[in-house]
Amino acid sequence: MQAPEHLRYSNDHEWISVDGTRVRLGITDYAQHTLGTIVYVQLPEVGATLTAGESLGEVESTKSVSDVYAPVSGTVVAVNSALADAPEAMNDDPYGAGWLCEIELSDASQVDALLDAATYQTLVAG
Repeated sequence: MQAPEHLRYSNDHEWISVDGTRVRLGITDYAQHTLGTIVYVQLPEVGATLTAGESLGEVESTKSVSDVYAPVSGTVVAVNSALADAPEAMNDDPYGAGWLCEIELSDASQVDALLDAATYQTLVAG
């Protein structure tokens, strides 16, 4: 399973890419592989306030429906609306075209509590 070095990871299998006080969020390669073919994505609304650890939406696959959890707190500033017509992008390119939303951080120190790539790979290997 891929776990790019420049990303941070949650125990719930979400990733974030940090750009200043804004992060882009998605589910990991491990998560999409475990879920199987993704057929529907429920995204948060732009302007929604998220709290770390709380559900921000759902991903439905041919196997199950799973919540996606916010790894950090903040305000949703963008969503990947292309997923409405092409949710399979989350399977094909989980770290690129399959991103879910962008969040303006309310507490940048929360990023430090997330896992680095090596620690995340140990988590999924265990």
